[in-house]
Amino acid sequence: MSRLRVVVTPDAFKGSLGASAVADALAAGWSRSRPDDEIVVLPLADGGEGTLDAFERAVPGSIRREVVVEGPDGRAVDAPWLTLPDGTAVVELASSCGLGLLAAPAPHDAHTRGLGAVIRAAVESGAERLFVGLGGSGSTDGGAGALTDLGAVIVDSLGEPVADGNHGLTTAVRVDLSATVPVPRGGVTLLADVDSPLLGPHGAAAVFGPQKGASEDDVLALDRGLERFASLVDVDPTTPGSGAAGGTAFGLLAWGARLVPGAETVARAVGLPEALATADLVITGEGRFDEQTAAGKTVSLVTRLASAHGVPVILVAGQVDAPVDGFADVVSTTQVAGGVDESTTRASFWLEEAAALVAERWAR
Repeated sequence: MSRLRVVVTPDAFKGSLGASAVADALAAGWSRSRPDDEIVVLPLADGGEGTLDAFERAVPGSIRREVVVEGPDGRAVDAPWLTLPDGTAVVELASSCGLGLLAAPAPHDAHTRGLGAVIRAAVESGAERLFVGLGGSGSTDGGAGALTDLGAVIVDSLGEPVADGNHGLTTAVRVDLSATVPVPRGGVTLLADVDSPLLGPHGAAAVFGPQKGASEDDVLALDRGLERFASLVDVDPTTPGSGAAGGTAFGLLAWGARLVPGAETVARAVGLPEALATADLVITGEGRFDEQTAAGKTVSLVTRLASAHGVPVILVAGQVDAPVDGFADVVSTTQVAGGVDESTTRASFWLEEAAALVAERWAR
Protein backbone atom coordinates (compact mmCIF):
# COMPACT_ATOMS: atom_id res chain seq x y z
CA MET A 1 0.00 0.00 0.00
CA SER A 2 1.64 3.24 -1.15
CA ARG A 3 1.98 6.16 1.26
CA LEU A 4 -0.27 9.11 0.45
CA ARG A 5 -0.12 12.79 1.33
CA VAL A 6 -3.69 13.61 2.38
CA VAL A 7 -4.93 17.18 2.88
CA VAL A 8 -7.89 17.34 5.28
CA THR A 9 -9.66 20.66 4.72
CA PRO A 10 -13.33 20.81 5.81
CA ASP A 11 -15.64 23.64 6.78
CA ALA A 12 -17.60 23.56 10.05
CA PHE A 13 -20.48 21.16 10.59
CA LYS A 14 -22.82 23.91 11.73
CA GLY A 15 -24.79 23.06 14.84
CA SER A 16 -22.38 20.35 15.95
CA LEU A 17 -18.64 20.97 15.42
CA GLY A 18 -16.31 23.71 14.28
CA ALA A 19 -14.03 23.15 11.30
CA SER A 20 -10.95 22.52 13.43
CA ALA A 21 -12.64 19.75 15.42
CA VAL A 22 -14.09 18.27 12.23
CA ALA A 23 -10.65 18.20 10.63
CA ASP A 24 -9.11 16.51 13.68
CA ALA A 25 -11.80 13.82 13.72
CA LEU A 26 -11.42 13.13 10.00
CA ALA A 27 -7.64 12.96 10.31
CA ALA A 28 -7.90 10.56 13.26
CA GLY A 29 -10.27 8.25 11.42
CA TRP A 30 -8.20 8.21 8.26
CA SER A 31 -5.00 7.51 10.21
CA ARG A 32 -6.69 4.64 12.01
CA SER A 33 -7.16 2.79 8.72
CA ARG A 34 -4.07 4.11 6.94
CA PRO A 35 -1.48 4.93 9.66
CA ASP A 36 1.41 5.40 7.24
CA ASP A 37 -0.17 8.25 5.28
CA GLU A 38 1.01 11.84 5.80
CA ILE A 39 -1.90 14.02 6.97
CA VAL A 40 -2.00 17.80 6.47
CA VAL A 41 -4.82 19.43 8.46
CA LEU A 42 -6.16 22.78 7.16
CA PRO A 43 -9.64 23.60 8.51
CA LEU A 44 -11.42 26.30 6.51
CA ALA A 45 -13.98 29.05 7.08
CA ASP A 46 -15.83 31.59 4.97
CA GLY A 47 -15.67 34.54 7.36
CA GLY A 48 -18.12 33.18 9.91
CA GLU A 49 -17.51 31.32 13.13
CA GLY A 50 -14.27 29.38 12.92
CA THR A 51 -12.35 31.97 10.92
CA LEU A 52 -10.00 32.68 13.82
CA ASP A 53 -9.46 28.95 14.34
CA ALA A 54 -8.59 28.44 10.68
CA PHE A 55 -5.94 31.15 10.72
CA GLU A 56 -4.57 30.13 14.12
CA ARG A 57 -4.21 26.51 13.03
CA ALA A 58 -2.50 27.33 9.75
CA VAL A 59 -0.24 30.26 10.63
CA PRO A 60 2.64 29.47 13.04
CA GLY A 61 3.29 32.24 15.55
CA SER A 62 -0.31 33.46 15.66
CA ILE A 63 -1.25 35.07 18.97
CA ARG A 64 -4.83 35.01 20.26
CA ARG A 65 -5.84 38.12 22.18
CA GLU A 66 -9.07 39.06 23.91
CA VAL A 67 -11.01 42.16 24.89
CA VAL A 68 -14.26 42.62 26.82
CA VAL A 69 -16.86 44.33 24.60
CA GLU A 70 -20.55 45.11 24.58
CA GLY A 71 -22.34 42.17 22.98
CA PRO A 72 -25.29 42.45 20.58
CA ASP A 73 -27.83 42.84 23.41
CA GLY A 74 -25.67 44.95 25.72
CA ARG A 75 -24.23 42.19 27.88
CA ALA A 76 -20.45 41.95 28.23
CA VAL A 77 -18.68 39.51 25.90
CA ASP A 78 -15.09 38.25 25.96
CA ALA A 79 -14.25 38.76 22.29
CA PRO A 80 -11.06 37.30 20.77
CA TRP A 81 -8.99 38.43 17.84
CA LEU A 82 -5.82 37.07 16.29
CA THR A 83 -2.47 38.73 15.60
CA LEU A 84 -0.40 37.12 12.82
CA PRO A 85 3.39 37.40 12.58
CA ASP A 86 3.19 39.67 9.53
CA GLY A 87 1.22 42.32 11.46
CA THR A 88 -2.22 41.28 10.23
CA ALA A 89 -5.06 41.14 12.75
CA VAL A 90 -7.99 38.78 12.19
CA VAL A 91 -11.35 39.73 13.70
CA GLU A 92 -14.51 37.61 13.69
CA LEU A 93 -17.94 39.26 13.97
CA ALA A 94 -19.52 36.06 15.26
CA SER A 95 -17.36 36.22 18.40
CA SER A 96 -18.38 39.75 19.36
CA CYS A 97 -21.94 40.29 18.15
CA GLY A 98 -23.05 37.03 16.58
CA LEU A 99 -26.53 35.54 16.68
CA GLY A 100 -25.40 32.90 19.18
CA LEU A 101 -24.54 35.61 21.73
CA LEU A 102 -28.13 36.85 22.03
CA ALA A 103 -30.21 35.65 24.97
CA ALA A 104 -33.24 36.02 22.67
CA PRO A 105 -33.70 37.35 19.13
CA ALA A 106 -33.80 41.14 19.01
CA PRO A 107 -34.22 42.11 15.36
CA HIS A 108 -34.73 45.83 16.00
CA ASP A 109 -32.32 46.38 18.90
CA ALA A 110 -29.36 44.02 18.38
CA HIS A 111 -26.25 45.94 17.35
CA THR A 112 -22.64 45.61 16.21
CA ARG A 113 -20.90 47.82 18.77
CA GLY A 114 -18.84 44.86 19.93
CA LEU A 115 -17.30 44.37 16.50
CA GLY A 116 -16.24 48.01 16.40
CA ALA A 117 -14.64 47.67 19.83
CA VAL A 118 -12.63 44.60 18.77
CA ILE A 119 -11.51 46.33 15.57
CA ARG A 120 -10.45 49.38 17.58
CA ALA A 121 -8.49 47.20 20.01
CA ALA A 122 -6.74 45.45 17.14
CA VAL A 123 -5.85 48.73 15.43
CA GLU A 124 -4.64 50.32 18.67
CA SER A 125 -2.47 47.26 19.33
CA GLY A 126 -0.55 48.10 16.17
CA ALA A 127 -2.21 45.98 13.47
CA GLU A 128 -0.91 46.90 10.04
CA ARG A 129 -3.88 45.39 8.23
CA LEU A 130 -7.17 43.72 9.13
CA PHE A 131 -9.21 40.74 8.03
CA VAL A 132 -12.79 40.98 9.32
CA GLY A 133 -14.99 37.88 9.07
CA LEU A 134 -18.63 38.88 8.70
CA GLY A 135 -20.59 35.62 9.10
CA GLY A 136 -23.03 34.78 11.87
CA SER A 137 -24.45 38.24 12.55
CA GLY A 138 -27.28 38.68 15.05
CA SER A 139 -28.25 42.23 14.03
CA THR A 140 -29.48 44.34 11.14
CA ASP A 141 -28.02 47.73 12.05
CA GLY A 142 -26.09 48.37 8.84
CA GLY A 143 -22.84 48.37 10.79
CA ALA A 144 -23.88 51.57 12.56
CA GLY A 145 -22.92 50.14 15.95
CA ALA A 146 -19.46 49.16 14.73
CA LEU A 147 -18.95 52.60 13.22
CA THR A 148 -20.04 54.25 16.47
CA ASP A 149 -17.44 52.36 18.48
CA LEU A 150 -14.88 53.32 15.84
CA GLY A 151 -15.65 56.98 16.50
CA ALA A 152 -18.51 57.81 14.14
CA VAL A 153 -21.23 60.20 15.29
CA ILE A 154 -24.82 59.32 14.32
CA VAL A 155 -27.40 61.79 15.61
CA ASP A 156 -31.11 62.58 15.41
CA SER A 157 -32.83 65.89 14.63
CA LEU A 158 -32.07 67.16 18.16
CA GLY A 159 -28.38 66.40 17.80
CA GLU A 160 -28.60 63.47 20.21
CA PRO A 161 -26.96 60.09 19.54
CA VAL A 162 -29.47 57.65 18.08
CA ALA A 163 -30.38 54.45 19.91
CA ASP A 164 -28.46 51.26 19.20
CA GLY A 165 -29.73 48.80 16.62
CA ASN A 166 -31.83 49.25 13.51
CA HIS A 167 -34.48 51.01 15.58
CA GLY A 168 -32.15 53.96 16.07
CA LEU A 169 -31.48 54.29 12.35
CA THR A 170 -35.05 55.43 11.72
CA THR A 171 -34.35 58.67 13.63
CA ALA A 172 -30.90 59.39 12.16
CA VAL A 173 -30.39 62.67 10.29
CA ARG A 174 -26.61 62.95 10.20
CA VAL A 175 -23.65 60.55 10.07
CA ASP A 176 -20.21 62.04 10.73
CA LEU A 177 -17.25 59.73 10.06
CA SER A 178 -14.55 62.38 10.39
CA ALA A 179 -13.33 61.22 13.82
CA THR A 180 -13.27 57.46 13.18
CA VAL A 181 -10.19 55.39 13.93
CA PRO A 182 -7.86 55.58 10.90
CA VAL A 183 -7.88 52.56 8.61
CA PRO A 184 -4.58 50.65 9.01
CA ARG A 185 -2.06 51.38 6.27
CA GLY A 186 -2.42 47.84 4.90
CA GLY A 187 -6.20 48.21 4.63
CA VAL A 188 -9.25 46.40 5.94
CA THR A 189 -10.52 43.34 4.10
CA LEU A 190 -14.07 42.11 4.77
CA LEU A 191 -14.60 38.35 4.38
CA ALA A 192 -18.11 37.38 3.29
CA ASP A 193 -19.67 34.88 0.94
CA VAL A 194 -22.98 36.55 0.16
CA ASP A 195 -23.64 39.01 -2.65
CA SER A 196 -26.81 40.58 -1.25
CA PRO A 197 -27.21 44.34 -1.62
CA LEU A 198 -28.16 46.39 1.43
CA LEU A 199 -31.81 47.05 0.54
CA GLY A 200 -34.86 45.55 -1.13
CA PRO A 201 -36.22 42.04 -1.67
CA HIS A 202 -32.71 40.56 -1.92
CA GLY A 203 -31.21 42.76 0.78
CA ALA A 204 -30.01 42.33 4.34
CA ALA A 205 -33.41 42.56 6.04
CA ALA A 206 -35.40 40.49 3.56
CA VAL A 207 -32.92 37.63 3.16
CA PHE A 208 -31.40 37.36 6.62
CA GLY A 209 -33.87 39.15 8.91
CA PRO A 210 -36.11 36.08 9.39
CA GLN A 211 -33.11 34.09 10.63
CA LYS A 212 -32.73 36.72 13.36
CA GLY A 213 -36.34 36.61 14.54
CA ALA A 214 -37.88 39.16 12.18
CA SER A 215 -41.52 38.80 11.07
CA GLU A 216 -42.74 40.03 7.68
CA ASP A 217 -43.66 43.38 9.22
CA ASP A 218 -40.33 43.52 11.01
CA VAL A 219 -38.51 43.00 7.72
CA LEU A 220 -40.26 46.00 6.18
CA ALA A 221 -39.39 48.16 9.19
CA LEU A 222 -35.78 46.97 9.20
CA ASP A 223 -35.44 47.77 5.51
CA ARG A 224 -36.77 51.30 6.14
CA GLY A 225 -34.18 51.81 8.85
CA LEU A 226 -31.39 50.68 6.55
CA GLU A 227 -32.72 52.88 3.76
CA ARG A 228 -32.63 55.91 6.06
CA PHE A 229 -29.06 55.09 7.08
CA ALA A 230 -27.99 54.56 3.47
CA SER A 231 -29.28 58.01 2.52
CA LEU A 232 -26.78 59.53 4.95
CA VAL A 233 -23.69 57.54 3.96
CA ASP A 234 -21.60 57.84 0.81
CA VAL A 235 -21.70 54.17 -0.21
CA ASP A 236 -23.86 52.68 -2.98
CA PRO A 237 -26.39 50.38 -1.24
CA THR A 238 -26.68 48.30 -4.41
CA THR A 239 -23.04 47.20 -4.03
CA PRO A 240 -23.00 43.37 -4.15
CA GLY A 241 -22.25 42.05 -0.68
CA SER A 242 -23.03 45.30 1.13
CA GLY A 243 -25.95 43.51 2.81
CA ALA A 244 -23.64 40.95 4.43
CA ALA A 245 -24.02 40.54 8.21
CA GLY A 246 -27.14 42.66 8.47
CA GLY A 247 -25.52 45.40 6.43
CA THR A 248 -22.35 45.49 8.54
CA ALA A 249 -20.42 45.28 5.29
CA PHE A 250 -22.13 48.50 4.16
CA GLY A 251 -21.08 50.38 7.27
CA LEU A 252 -17.49 49.18 7.13
CA LEU A 253 -17.27 50.00 3.42
CA ALA A 254 -18.07 53.57 4.47
CA TRP A 255 -15.12 53.41 6.88
CA GLY A 256 -12.84 52.46 3.99
CA ALA A 257 -12.83 48.66 3.96
CA ARG A 258 -13.04 46.45 0.87
CA LEU A 259 -15.16 43.34 0.40
CA VAL A 260 -13.80 40.01 -0.90
CA PRO A 261 -15.05 36.40 -1.13
CA GLY A 262 -14.52 34.91 2.34
CA ALA A 263 -13.89 31.23 1.67
CA GLU A 264 -11.45 31.84 -1.17
CA THR A 265 -9.51 34.48 0.76
CA VAL A 266 -9.22 32.29 3.86
CA ALA A 267 -8.16 29.30 1.76
CA ARG A 268 -5.39 31.25 0.09
CA ALA A 269 -4.31 32.94 3.32
CA VAL A 270 -3.87 29.60 5.13
CA GLY A 271 -1.92 28.11 2.23
CA LEU A 272 -4.41 25.65 0.76
CA PRO A 273 -3.30 26.03 -2.89
CA GLU A 274 0.31 25.30 -1.90
CA ALA A 275 -0.76 22.26 0.13
CA LEU A 276 -2.79 20.91 -2.78
CA ALA A 277 0.14 21.25 -5.16
CA THR A 278 1.89 18.34 -3.42
CA ALA A 279 -1.19 16.36 -2.29
CA ASP A 280 -2.26 12.92 -3.44
CA LEU A 281 -5.76 13.19 -2.02
CA VAL A 282 -8.09 15.75 -0.43
CA ILE A 283 -10.82 15.21 2.17
CA THR A 284 -13.36 18.01 2.57
CA GLY A 285 -16.91 18.39 3.81
CA GLU A 286 -19.51 20.28 5.81
CA GLY A 287 -22.68 19.51 7.71
CA ARG A 288 -25.05 19.56 4.76
CA PHE A 289 -24.06 19.18 1.14
CA ASP A 290 -26.90 20.66 -0.90
CA GLU A 291 -27.47 22.73 -4.02
CA GLN A 292 -26.23 25.89 -2.26
CA THR A 293 -23.01 24.13 -1.25
CA ALA A 294 -22.49 22.84 -4.76
CA ALA A 295 -23.04 26.32 -6.17
CA GLY A 296 -20.25 28.14 -4.40
CA LYS A 297 -19.53 27.38 -0.75
CA THR A 298 -16.33 26.05 0.79
CA VAL A 299 -16.63 22.50 -0.56
CA SER A 300 -16.99 23.69 -4.14
CA LEU A 301 -13.97 25.96 -3.70
CA VAL A 302 -11.85 23.05 -2.44
CA THR A 303 -13.04 20.92 -5.34
CA ARG A 304 -12.15 23.60 -7.86
CA LEU A 305 -8.68 24.19 -6.42
CA ALA A 306 -7.96 20.45 -6.18
CA SER A 307 -9.14 19.91 -9.73
CA ALA A 308 -6.59 22.46 -10.95
CA HIS A 309 -3.87 20.19 -9.54
CA GLY A 310 -5.51 16.95 -10.65
CA VAL A 311 -6.02 15.82 -7.05
CA PRO A 312 -9.04 13.56 -6.26
CA VAL A 313 -11.46 14.78 -3.59
CA ILE A 314 -13.37 12.77 -1.00
CA LEU A 315 -16.51 14.34 0.46
CA VAL A 316 -17.62 13.65 4.03
CA ALA A 317 -20.89 15.37 4.93
CA GLY A 318 -23.54 15.07 7.59
CA GLN A 319 -26.25 14.88 4.95
CA VAL A 320 -25.94 14.72 1.17
CA ASP A 321 -28.85 16.35 -0.68
CA ALA A 322 -27.32 17.21 -4.05
CA PRO A 323 -25.65 15.37 -6.94
CA VAL A 324 -22.09 14.33 -6.05
CA ASP A 325 -20.58 13.97 -9.50
CA GLY A 326 -16.86 14.62 -9.55
CA PHE A 327 -15.93 13.25 -6.12
CA ALA A 328 -13.64 10.25 -5.77
CA ASP A 329 -15.79 8.99 -2.89
CA VAL A 330 -18.66 10.27 -0.74
CA VAL A 331 -19.76 9.29 2.76
CA SER A 332 -22.61 10.65 4.90
CA THR A 333 -22.21 10.54 8.68
CA THR A 334 -26.00 10.36 8.99
CA GLN A 335 -25.99 7.10 7.05
CA VAL A 336 -23.00 5.71 8.93
CA ALA A 337 -24.58 6.63 12.29
CA GLY A 338 -28.05 5.44 11.35
CA GLY A 339 -29.80 8.77 11.89
CA VAL A 340 -29.53 12.57 12.08
CA ASP A 341 -29.77 12.86 15.87
CA GLU A 342 -27.06 10.30 16.53
CA SER A 343 -24.72 11.75 13.90
CA THR A 344 -25.22 15.27 15.30
CA THR A 345 -24.97 14.59 19.03
CA ARG A 346 -21.85 12.44 18.61
CA ALA A 347 -20.48 14.24 15.58
CA SER A 348 -16.80 13.76 16.35
CA PHE A 349 -17.18 10.00 16.84
CA TRP A 350 -19.12 9.48 13.63
CA LEU A 351 -16.82 11.71 11.59
CA GLU A 352 -13.91 9.56 12.70
CA GLU A 353 -15.87 6.41 11.83
CA ALA A 354 -16.80 7.81 8.41
CA ALA A 355 -13.20 8.72 7.63
CA ALA A 356 -11.97 5.29 8.73
CA LEU A 357 -14.59 3.65 6.54
CA VAL A 358 -13.71 5.61 3.43
CA ALA A 359 -9.99 5.11 4.07
CA GLU A 360 -10.54 1.34 4.10
CA ARG A 361 -12.38 1.59 0.78
CA TRP A 362 -9.58 3.72 -0.65
CA ALA A 363 -6.96 1.20 0.46
CA ARG A 364 -8.82 -1.57 -1.39
